[in-house]
Amino acid sequence: MAKSRAQRKAEAARRRKLEEEHGVPPMESDSEAQHDTQVPESADVLEAEIAMEKGAEEASRISDEEAPAEGDAGEVGPSRRERRRQEREAAAEKKAQLERRAAKAPVATKERGPVMSFFSSVIKELQKVQWPDRDTLVQASAVTLLFVAVAAAYLGALDAIFSKLVDVFIT
Repeated sequence: MAKSRAQRKAEAARRRKLEEEHGVPPMESDSEAQHDTQVPESADVLEAEIAMEKGAEEASRISDEEAPAEGDAGEVGPSRRERRRQEREAAAEKKAQLERRAAKAPVATKERGPVMSFFSSVIKELQKVQWPDRDTLVQASAVTLLFVAVAAAYLGALDAIFSKLVDVFIT
């Protein structure tokens, strides 16, 4: 349900008051929360992100273990060139993720005549159909045939009754 302007102002005032009193950070808006829950992600993307996070955690843990003490004169860690390379790779991976998540551009269709475009759209729609398996097909066909038989018997009985009534009234 849409909120009125007064309701939104009252909620904003309450959030500011809570933040001032308790130091509670403001909550994200409903639209942001809704967007975050509706972003389509495949399992492959999520697994890759988790693996990247774990890899980053392990790398930071390993670099912390290998880092020399302040008094040591050993190596200081990855070189500046190596860090920049890692940052570029991370930025490229993030860009690739955003491109994978972005909506795909519509495919340009060839200009066809009305008849050919009709048949191509029929083919596209038929590819979207979820075709039943053999058991489901047999069951649905049996139900349909049974219903047709019952309806035919009912209509045949009514026809016979009304034809007899018409004969009685005519003669």
